[in-house]
Amino acid sequence: MKGNFQIIILIVFIAAAVLGVLVFSGVIPIGSQNNSAGSQGTVVLWGTVKAQTLSPMIDDFNRANPTFILKYVEKSADTFDNDLLEALAAGNGPDMFFITDDLAYKYSNKIYTIPYTSFPLSTFQNSFAGAGEVFLTSKGVLAFPLAVDPLMMYYNRSILDANNVTYPPAYWDEFTNLVPLLTKKDSNGAITESTVAMGQFSNILHAKDILATLFMQAGNPIVTENNDSFSSALSQTGKYDLGSILKFYTDFADPLNSVYSWNSSFSSSSDAFSAENLAFYFGYASELQSMVNKNPNENFLIAPMPQIRNGAFKLTFAHVTGIAISSFSKNFTTAFTAAGLLSSGDFASKFAAALGIAPARRDLLSIKPTDAYLPAFYDSALYAKSWLDPSPADTDDIFQGMIEKVLSGSMSVQSAVSDASAKLGLLLTPAQ
Repeated sequence: MKGNFQIIILIVFIAAAVLGVLVFSGVIPIGSQNNSAGSQGTVVLWGTVKAQTLSPMIDDFNRANPTFILKYVEKSADTFDNDLLEALAAGNGPDMFFITDDLAYKYSNKIYTIPYTSFPLSTFQNSFAGAGEVFLTSKGVLAFPLAVDPLMMYYNRSILDANNVTYPPAYWDEFTNLVPLLTKKDSNGAITESTVAMGQFSNILHAKDILATLFMQAGNPIVTENNDSFSSALSQTGKYDLGSILKFYTDFADPLNSVYSWNSSFSSSSDAFSAENLAFYFGYASELQSMVNKNPNENFLIAPMPQIRNGAFKLTFAHVTGIAISSFSKNFTTAFTAAGLLSSGDFASKFAAALGIAPARRDLLSIKPTDAYLPAFYDSALYAKSWLDPSPADTDDIFQGMIEKVLSGSMSVQSAVSDASAKLGLLLTPAQ
């Protein structure tokens, strides 16, 4: 009996996996009610997106897939992590949950990893933008990507126009000439208007992500995996020395350097930009509406993140949201089917649009909206990347320490990078 039961479960899983591959590859058209054939019962999805936002989409999804019911449970962003851990430990957690790139590593042992034999790597890469590959491990797929929130460059048009700057910089080295032109100082030499918020950590929103972008543009993945073991890549050498990249970043907070543009006396970079005391602000696509609300009269536009001149590829950092299937789901077959349908159909497009960011699917990215900003978000999403952050709070401390040790002179840039790499490596070492 036990052997027969295991065989039945295996057959059901294979059938669901084949269905998923056919849906993603486009063999089975999205939206057909036959897509959910064989999937029954109720599955529960947890997330932090407002239920009011998702309810119409969930209702449409359930109407299109009448053989099962999807229920969404909204959780507080402040307590989501603890709520999910406790629920999974107690055995009453959701069948699926929205997961972001910075939680994927932490939950990797609680997520059902879909093996590549069931969902081929080539199918995943042909279906989703590269940023979604943060959900890939040597064993398989941790989550189906839904949306990509790329890091962008907001710029104040009025400041650039007043200083005869025609276009925002496309390359990092262009800031060398812009800082003396755009940074304003009072009679005592104190900065009153800044060109760009770089060099510090504590008062720069997304400082870790900005520096990570520079590292990844230099060809460093930050974290690598080998034989199911994760390790820090910050100590790896490549075309660009990471010490020189770190120095480039910290030079903007060095009063003795010609690109000095930022210091600890400023308010947060976001506030400084909205107060029109900062020409360039590096923020996420999802921040657009909040930036408009903070100063409706500010004359700003959004451009792609600057690149390393003569770099081998384009890259910006991005946060990615995906749908993961719980290892403890009591209705796995339906959860698998629902996750595949959610991330490949009408829901995926509406989900990204509701958040004001880009979808993760390549076919959806090929259809650009006519909105003033979304086309730029879609373009950046195509070449965006993320990295498997083992613990966002701890890596914040690591990156802050790396920056501040250089600024204080207590470490050279090379030593600071090596120190950060060693600490990151400890975070990636499994507990015994």
